Amino acid sequence: MWLFVAFLLVPLIEIGLFIQIGGLIGLWPTLLIVVLTAILGTYLVRSQGIMALNNLRGSFSRLEDPSEALAHGAMILLAGALLLTPGFFTDAVGFALLAPPIRLALIRYVRKHIKVQQFQMGPQPDPFDHPRRHPRDTVIDGDFHELNDAKKPTHHGSGWTKH
Repeated sequence: MWLFVAFLLVPLIEIGLFIQIGGLIGLWPTLLIVVLTAILGTYLVRSQGIMALNNLRGSFSRLEDPSEALAHGAMILLAGALLLTPGFFTDAVGFALLAPPIRLALIRYVRKHIKVQQFQMGPQPDPFDHPRRHPRDTVIDGDFHELNDAKKPTHHGSGWTKH
């Protein structure tokens, strides 16, 4: 239900803002602002996206929990989509999502409302494997016999192979 309300309210807010701002400063300055915010937003999203990707790679290399870096990346991606959408309200929300303090506040808010039941890094154990037996702990005992390397054919060849 809330998604329906958002899809209904956001375009109405955008239309109202376009009418108000266009009435104050005119059509062409209004359109110029929309285009400039899209260009500026694209630049900011690209630079912050690269930083977020580097932070994600760093958390993987240090074997740390990557959830915060992933959350930053997801919010930067959402900010980019909002900044490319024409409108003043979506631009304001997009620019707000590009501010690291806003993203950190949102991450803290979401952490309070989400309970992580399990988080595990590294190879996943085989559920059918016995818990006390691991492949590197398995010892195979065997005997061997050396075979004579001289091969003797049991039939005369067809000429296609050499024996």
